[in-house]
Amino acid sequence: MTFSIHGIGVSDKVAIGRAHLLSHVSLEAQHYLVTGDQIIDELRRFADALQSVQDEFTHLQANLDEDAPVEMSAMLAVHSMIVRDELIAQATLDLITEKRYNAEWALSEQVNQLIAQFDAFEDEYLRERKHDVMQVGTRIMRALRENNQLVCELPQAFDSEMILVAHDIAPADMLQFKGRSLAGFITDTGGPNSHTAIVARGLGLPAVVSTGQARSIIRSNEWVIVDGVNGVVLVNPDELILSHYRQVQQAQIEAEQRLAELIGRDARTLDGTPIKLMANIESPNDIARLHTIGADGVGLFRSEYLFMNRKDSPDESEQFNFYKAAVVAMNGKPVTIRTLDIGADKELSTDDYETSVNPALGLRAVRYCLANPNMFITQIRAILRASHYGSAKLLIPMVSGLEQLQQTLHLIEQARVQLREAGIPFDAQMPIGIMVEIPSAALILNALLPLIDFVSIGTNDLTQYTLAVDRGDSDVAHLYEELHPAVLQLIVFTIRATQLAQKSVSICGEMAGNAKLTRLFLAMGLDEFSMQQTQILPVKAQILETSIEQSQEALNRVLQSFDVASIKKHIRELNAQGMNEPITISATVH
Repeated sequence: MTFSIHGIGVSDKVAIGRAHLLSHVSLEAQHYLVTGDQIIDELRRFADALQSVQDEFTHLQANLDEDAPVEMSAMLAVHSMIVRDELIAQATLDLITEKRYNAEWALSEQVNQLIAQFDAFEDEYLRERKHDVMQVGTRIMRALRENNQLVCELPQAFDSEMILVAHDIAPADMLQFKGRSLAGFITDTGGPNSHTAIVARGLGLPAVVSTGQARSIIRSNEWVIVDGVNGVVLVNPDELILSHYRQVQQAQIEAEQRLAELIGRDARTLDGTPIKLMANIESPNDIARLHTIGADGVGLFRSEYLFMNRKDSPDESEQFNFYKAAVVAMNGKPVTIRTLDIGADKELSTDDYETSVNPALGLRAVRYCLANPNMFITQIRAILRASHYGSAKLLIPMVSGLEQLQQTLHLIEQARVQLREAGIPFDAQMPIGIMVEIPSAALILNALLPLIDFVSIGTNDLTQYTLAVDRGDSDVAHLYEELHPAVLQLIVFTIRATQLAQKSVSICGEMAGNAKLTRLFLAMGLDEFSMQQTQILPVKAQILETSIEQSQEALNRVLQSFDVASIKKHIRELNAQGMNEPITISATVH
């Protein structure tokens, strides 16, 4: 009998194959207290487990195939860092020493505390990081239990493509299935921004996550369809359904081939307007793929990830080397480095950091930096020093007013003076920009523009603060609507005001990578987008088939509408328009 399971699609692809069930190691543990003379042995047992897992990650990284996606190496590096993180290693050791917990209990207690902290984050990407902690925790737990069997038991043979079905899958475990006809996977947990999902996209694997119960109700060797586009799993499909999805697969293969042909092609509209397509990154490790897909630069380098999950802030030397690596790797293409955007959904683990009563409206981003000027100047100096080695830009997040911007520019000038006096080279003309993500900044933008060189619109926070909706709050998340007319009015005003002042403007929020909104933004006059690297080619395909002139009428209808349903209708009509000049590449997948 055919039945369906619903979850979240993470790959915009379809896979057909037979189910292979993966066993699951639980973080549940027996709880007991150890005696005083047993503490040393318990500490040693936990340390040995940590070393065993660390050695496993080192071995996997050293033996990655040359054609492995860059995401795989990056995720292994992240998991390796988590093993060494004080909040896992030292905190668990402290529980053993101070509370005399057995090692399994101490590990389970600490991992669960960390998971609860991640669950409280507002940002969806950061909430998904809890799965990395869970995956590393289960690996350490397995080592503690001296279980030498693999969590992912390899099938001896498979007569068709294989669909992995698991409660959760760690990127390291996925390596065991390379070359074994792996077609896709299904998990009970996870989300679109989990590292497992990121690796799946890097490998080109269709996946559906957050199904809740797939592992318990799908049986081994059953035929399964993984619809990563719609987030649906079809179990035991009949021949009619199979035939339909085989046709969908073939259409996707052809669409991917067309998208691949866009690599190396300029992003230019039908009426000849050149468009810059930039990427959002978190680490220099993310850059290798940008050259492959032809990104025009880095539109958003999130510097805060260097500061998180550690007890002390990185010093100037560490930051300088981190930023320099990205600037050098881009070979002259621009790298826009955002200063520390901490607070709200991103918290530091340093001893002197305190969470605000209302984090989203409290001491976050540039507010936090201005309240900690020594830390801020250290970061600014590191960014300035990195600018000497390529094309760097400095981006200030969450600016809300003129005085705040003036204070920040004063500190930047102080950092310049310090570097000049020390004889340290930097680019004195490095562009300085602000993020427009608070309505107050948009409304007084004409007063801010003379002091800066460029603007980046952060649509995620702009939507949140315009609508007073915390999208991480399930009670009001349905009110978070990025196509709300007020949000669109602020965006179009920001674009037009910035361009009138002859300054550059880009969008770097989630809306930038949504190809269904590309024509709308082009009609608004936007000529620079920054997005996740996997979104660049679909957006480029849309650009190549768009006439800005022909899109103007639809834009006017959108801006004259004040209900979301009408706005969405006009956007659908805009995307359905056939533009006058055909191109050889068809953008049929968005």
